[in-house]
Amino acid sequence: MNTHNPNDFRYRVRRSDDTQMRYERVPTAVRTLSSNTLFQGEHEIGIEHHGALYRLKITRQGKLILNK
Repeated sequence: MNTHNPNDFRYRVRRSDDTQMRYERVPTAVRTLSSNTLFQGEHEIGIEHHGALYRLKITRQGKLILNK
């Protein structure tokens, strides 16, 4: 499931007319997957990235941990 989280913002620098720089919060489109879709009932999955294997786990407290 792809959804956009409205709380996910990146900062972009803008110059106003008086040449003063300011930072503005700008929403970015982020591809999002549900953890249920990703784990499919398991508590650990493997992710291969540039030839290295990473393990993504769900802890007993429901948090995510990524280990190499």
